[in-house]
Amino acid sequence: MKLSMVMGGFLMMSAAADAQKVDFTEYDLPNGLHVILHQDKSAPVAAVTVFYHVGSKNEEVGRTGFAHFFEHLLFEGTENIKRGEWSTIVTSNGGQDNATTSQDRTFYYELFPSNQLELGLWMESERMLHPVINNEGVETQNEVVKEEKRQRIDNQPYGHFLEEVFTRLFKNHPYRWQPIGSMEDLDAAKLEEFQAFFKKFYVPNNATLSVAGDIDIEQTKKWIAKYFNDIPKGADIVQPKIEEAPITKEIVDTAYDANIQIPAIMTAYRVPGLTSEDSKVLEMISSYLSNGGSSKLYRKMVDDKKNALQVGAFNYSLEDYGAYITYALPNNNTPLTDLLKDIDEEVAKLQTELISEQDYQKLLNQFENEFVSANTRMLGVAENLADGHVYFKNTGHINDELNAYKKITREQIREVAKKYLNPNQRVTLYYLPEAKGTN
Repeated sequence: MKLSMVMGGFLMMSAAADAQKVDFTEYDLPNGLHVILHQDKSAPVAAVTVFYHVGSKNEEVGRTGFAHFFEHLLFEGTENIKRGEWSTIVTSNGGQDNATTSQDRTFYYELFPSNQLELGLWMESERMLHPVINNEGVETQNEVVKEEKRQRIDNQPYGHFLEEVFTRLFKNHPYRWQPIGSMEDLDAAKLEEFQAFFKKFYVPNNATLSVAGDIDIEQTKKWIAKYFNDIPKGADIVQPKIEEAPITKEIVDTAYDANIQIPAIMTAYRVPGLTSEDSKVLEMISSYLSNGGSSKLYRKMVDDKKNALQVGAFNYSLEDYGAYITYALPNNNTPLTDLLKDIDEEVAKLQTELISEQDYQKLLNQFENEFVSANTRMLGVAENLADGHVYFKNTGHINDELNAYKKITREQIREVAKKYLNPNQRVTLYYLPEAKGTN
């Protein structure tokens, strides 16, 4: 591929970034709540989101699962919203609602017709100001969480693989347990502990209110002041900073899963957190290796050699660290060691050779498409704005991200692969069917 074609790709990406530029207004309330507002009149919808900087990494040993538990518990009701009526109010007014929890944050949202924006703001202020946290709600949601764990993890093929990887990849950091936590810990917790967890973390100075869509900025500010100004500020929160010693010798282990018949081979490398430039390079490496049917691993192992049913690589990026994970499922009883060898060969090529200019251009195009897609939905824009503020200390990161990928060179791809993706720096996990009769 000629240099002119690569430069042409850069120009196209720059044009896409300019066309997708997200304008926003941001400010802080006296109680510490950070507010981000984005106006987009293209559709009569508005996303109301609240990002609480609390996830499973803020939990303690013996009391895991609290952050995810609150994802459910804070839909129970408030002093002014009767128990069980939260989602009914949302849907009866043409909206959608949900929440997600990760190791680093809990994210609540409503997506409403824009004429119901005030309702969404009031509801989120209710959730923050005075939810009802009592034994009835705790017991109800305890059963809900247990059923979720059974369906999504315990009874799901390969459902425990992230748990098995992270418990080996992290020895000290709370990332070593998964957000859903331990059901035994939740059973053992007292009501006072749940109430204390809420009082500590679900406060305005630990939250970002991000609103995007068909809104009037000045009117929205008035509603926010009306509903959020009087919520008391909480104590300052210091996020945990726990460092892990580098892995210098390959950790090889075996895990068993009663829900699978086909084994898998997995590797995991502990890598820098999502704010590191190297994390973005690892995202590009993942796309190069396994994004789509024309990717290197898929074409080699599924199409050509036909020794794998599935193969993939992805960068699980978190705030403090990331986990770069590869996996493969064998076809025709191919030994797992053969699959690992094939994956390692492609990684070794990345470490010693520059990817072709054609493959490089393909990566740039993929990231441009993903960037454009991510910023076409108001919910995605609201979340990306909050992510930029909390993680990158730069709400405008949403406008800088594509250019950051554009600046990554083929040489950087080679050097980052060489720096992090070495056998002596990883966990290698043989994930096997559980033998009959095994407890």
